[in-house]
Amino acid sequence: MHGQKMAAALAVVMAATAVNPMITHASAGFDLRKKVVGLSGIMNTGNINMKVTRGEFASMLVNASSYRSTVSSTSNTSVFADVPRDYEYASSIRIAAEQGFMNGYLGGNFKPEEYVTLQEAVKGVLGLLEYKNTDFTGDQTGSRMSKYHFLELDDGLNKEAAELMTKEDCVNLFYNLLKTDTKSGTMFGKSLDCELTSDGEINPFSMVDNSTKGPKVVTSKSRLNSYLPFQLSDANIYLDGDPVKNSSEAITTAFDSTDGVLVYYHTLSKTVWLYTVGNENENGRSAVLGEITNVVYNSTDLMTPTAIILDDGNTYVLTSTEMQFVFSSYGDLRVGDSVNLVYTLSEDAEGNQTRTVIDYIED
Repeated sequence: MHGQKMAAALAVVMAATAVNPMITHASAGFDLRKKVVGLSGIMNTGNINMKVTRGEFASMLVNASSYRSTVSSTSNTSVFADVPRDYEYASSIRIAAEQGFMNGYLGGNFKPEEYVTLQEAVKGVLGLLEYKNTDFTGDQTGSRMSKYHFLELDDGLNKEAAELMTKEDCVNLFYNLLKTDTKSGTMFGKSLDCELTSDGEINPFSMVDNSTKGPKVVTSKSRLNSYLPFQLSDANIYLDGDPVKNSSEAITTAFDSTDGVLVYYHTLSKTVWLYTVGNENENGRSAVLGEITNVVYNSTDLMTPTAIILDDGNTYVLTSTEMQFVFSSYGDLRVGDSVNLVYTLSEDAEGNQTRTVIDYIED
């Protein structure tokens, strides 16, 4: 019923949303990198100026690897003395250690809450690229750093080996990883459905495949959990355009809405987009439930509707062929039917607002 172009645009726009309002990144290149890494499911790209712990980085490495489907919320065994089995990143830490992506410390500790350094991060991504300890001679750290620079994994990073990594640094590092060939000669990002554009950058639209599902309206958090094919606790969640935690009071408040919450999700990246029905957003998407009171036609084309009017009194413009067909005499929706609309809101210089329909659910 719904076109993949719309789903792709939704996922690409919403996968990287608001960050610290005091920090701005004018570089369109970084915006693209953040969107791609967010869609890949490697990491949550919010709060990009925060430092990254070793536990968090272990999770990123495993999410980028072929082991990502085996990660659970708890580990069957406690590999390190300072990593309890129920620790948030216990399973990822175990896998990262077993695969040689990261090392522990003498005494059997991992120090999961300490911040990760560039040289530790480099060891991890080179491990993902199939490089082993035997590929580096002499000074292992220096040899790995040389390979890191040679492979241009340093694009966008300006750090020394011992400096601490921020989430912004991780976005750049993992984006570079996705574009880099493994030791066996295959672009690493192919395992995460990445394709390069003609200018050598990763095309985010190619990453949004048929696993993008929705929209669906749910009326409780338990129903949302039942609808998703993965655990909500493992998801990257966006509510009305802003990243939130699954335990956030904002989500609970959204479900208090009598009209429910509209849901899209993307399986590969474990990303969920929630829209509070009836909450109009000036930036991004909005959702509304209403009864169709009028279908508007252009006087020069009485077969193709140009807009619909709901019982809230607002006019919702139809610009895509798909949406025009749905609300035409050939479609299934008629005056008097209830419908959930997904739309964007724009405003011109004179303050005139336009609401443009991009998707719908027949109520």
